[in-house]
Parts: sequence; C-alpha cells; structure tokens
Amino acid sequence: MSNAPPIDLSAIPESQRAAVLALLQENGALRDANRRLEHLVAELNHVVHGKRSEKLSDDDRQLAFEDLETAVAEVETRKEQAAPSTTTPRRRRQRNLGHLPADLPRIERVIEPASLDCPCGCGRMHRIGEDRTERLDIVPAQLADAGSRGSS
Repeated sequence: MSNAPPIDLSAIPESQRAAVLALLQENGALRDANRRLEHLVAELNHVVHGKRSEKLSDDDRQLAFEDLETAVAEVETRKEQAAPSTTTPRRRRQRNLGHLPADLPRIERVIEPASLDCPCGCGRMHRIGEDRTERLDIVPAQLADAGSRGSS
C-alpha cells in the first residue's frame, strides 16, 4: 500500500473535511482500478509473449485485447460518474508569458554583417532567419539635472 502516514482529520478545518474525504475515496478507487489494469496488462503480456503465445489463434489473442478494452472502459465510466459535477471549475490564472506591456519604451537593435558579399566569393548572402526578444532592463534611479531646479 502507501507509505504515507494516515491523515488526521481533526487537524483539517471543518469546511475542508468533505473535500479531503472525497479525495481519499477517489484515491482508493483509482488505486484499485490501477491494480486491476496492471493485472490485465500482465495477463495480456503473458498471452502475447508467453510459452504458448505462438499456439494461440487470432481469436484468442483478440479476446485478451477485448478484456483489456472492457476494463479501461469501466474505469473511464467510473471516473466520469465519480467526478463531482456540482463543483464549479477553477478559473485559470491569466499568465503573461513573455509579452511586456506595449506602453514600455522599446530599443530595437539590428545586428548585420559588415558586408552582404559571401566571404568565399560565391555571391551575395541573404537573410535566412530573424530572432526577436524582449527583455526588461531595470534602470537605476536618476537624479534630475541641477539646472532644471528652481534656485532658492
């Protein structure tokens, strides 16, 4: 079984106990289903690769595959039935993956060779690719120019 210590339900707030119990039950059901599927896979491996595998007809081999498909279908239906339909789906957090705000100042730097003539003399080179990156640089605080302040 599991090496995890048993969960002390008294340490869990009352509002979360039902959810924890439901997760524990689902965990047990999934472990049982996993054991059954592992057993069926072992049987299927024995049928396909065992001593008598060459003596089996195609119908006998197909029967082993059908047992496995039936077991998978049972697990999927149990999973769909056990899924709590009353809970609201979680909102996905909006993530900003690499796009900086448009109002930030941009510096564009183009790096090109000094000459577009090929060094081996075979002709003119052409662009084969382009890379664009955005990077946020932190500029240290800058003091205002002393001449722009009013004199006291």
